[in-house]
Amino acid sequence: MSEEHNSEDSNRTTAEAARTSNEYRERRIENMRELEKLGYKPFGLAFDRTARVADLRAMYEENLVVRAAGRIMTSRDMGKTIFADLNDGSARIQLFINKKHLGGEAFDAYKFIDLGDHIGVDGEMFTTRTGEMSIRVNSWTLLSKAIQQPPEKYHGLQDTEDRYRQRYLDLTANPESRDRFNKRIAIVREIRSFLEKRGFQEVETPMMQPQPGGAAARPFTTHYNALDCTMYMRIAPELYLKRLLVGGFDKIFEMNRNFRNEGLDRTHNPEFTVIEIYEAYGDRTSMKNILEGMIPHVCDTVLGTRKVKYGEGELDFTPPYREVSYHDLMRERMGANWFELGVDEARAAAEVAGVQCEPGWNHLLITHEVYDKLIERTLFQPTFVTRIPRQFVPLAKTCPDDPELADVFEFVVGGKELCPGYTEQNNPIAQREAFANQAGDEIEKIDEDFIAALESGMPPAGGLGLGIDRFVMMLTGTEAIRDVILFPQLKPKV
Repeated sequence: MSEEHNSEDSNRTTAEAARTSNEYRERRIENMRELEKLGYKPFGLAFDRTARVADLRAMYEENLVVRAAGRIMTSRDMGKTIFADLNDGSARIQLFINKKHLGGEAFDAYKFIDLGDHIGVDGEMFTTRTGEMSIRVNSWTLLSKAIQQPPEKYHGLQDTEDRYRQRYLDLTANPESRDRFNKRIAIVREIRSFLEKRGFQEVETPMMQPQPGGAAARPFTTHYNALDCTMYMRIAPELYLKRLLVGGFDKIFEMNRNFRNEGLDRTHNPEFTVIEIYEAYGDRTSMKNILEGMIPHVCDTVLGTRKVKYGEGELDFTPPYREVSYHDLMRERMGANWFELGVDEARAAAEVAGVQCEPGWNHLLITHEVYDKLIERTLFQPTFVTRIPRQFVPLAKTCPDDPELADVFEFVVGGKELCPGYTEQNNPIAQREAFANQAGDEIEKIDEDFIAALESGMPPAGGLGLGIDRFVMMLTGTEAIRDVILFPQLKPKV
């Protein structure tokens, strides 16, 4: 078939879908008008529920009088009896709507209820002959009329982009999506609970900053009219959290949004959630201990298991996690003499291994490209990669036995970095030097106020930053970051 015919068929299918959608919408509006004639307001008032449906199911007693509200998800008309599924977001329950029991007028009016409508019901709980927990409806109230047709019952909302753009439909039509976000909510709650029980305090720092810092990334820029100055959406909260360490807060964390004006792909979204944790008088090891306690806690309380299917394999979050140095990984992959090779030899060896290197790269950059392209993605089980070259970690202290290496870890899971952890730099002189090396000729990028804070005395400390979106991806076996963000960034629809 020609491309022209394919295009015509596609246009015809789209037009037919639009026409069908309009027909459903008009029919629903007609039903709404009929309900209005019968005295049912299409967009009602508050409804006092006995409890959420999940709680009603838990407190079940035969003939217990209850009031419930929710969205009608399915309806089966048996003539003088209608069976419907009511879902309020916590769970579903069957409604038993019988003409003799309900009364003829209310029963006939219910015929104008459409899938997706919200109703409130009064009735008694009972179990049907088939063992289905149900509510025998004595009366019902229309709470909100759905004018648009919901997604098809058995297949849900299938188009990937529609699922992101119309998340409200995705959540009502696709139980697996709702379950994933319920897990995300629970994961965040348990992280907070774990830290608060250990004396950490949750704090808030500016999301709009006069100078972006804490990471090397392109910021979003805006203008603050009241102060007539340029401002930046934060790329990381690190420098402000360290100011709080200077101010005397010894165990703190912040869970909030970061913004980076960069690309979108399966593991990156320009607006993302991170938790950063800092502990005065700690170091890289204390941060490692936090992760080895917090992650199993979250797995146990939210998932009920520490083993998670991810891609073609199974992640095991039972500690202790493997710890291996960056240099040892390079030697394992590229040979014991890798760090004795000259630049040209290293470039040649990297290209033989399948890694393309830019002509001007030095040994350090070639090494990191090999690590990034060949090694990191092979680290499937939870792994702490330690002793990273200091040039890549300007906010960390160097290792006591080797000033060319930073006393840090990169926590890698499923072949992706999930979390860095540092022995934090608290020497203002060394920090200024690291900032200057990073800034090059753009010395205005050095955050002088932060240096001044360090000069006031920051205690030795450990810190880490855990990407919540990626963490949720790991624990739910999800491979696209947009599937764990309720409203991911998308190109505007034209």
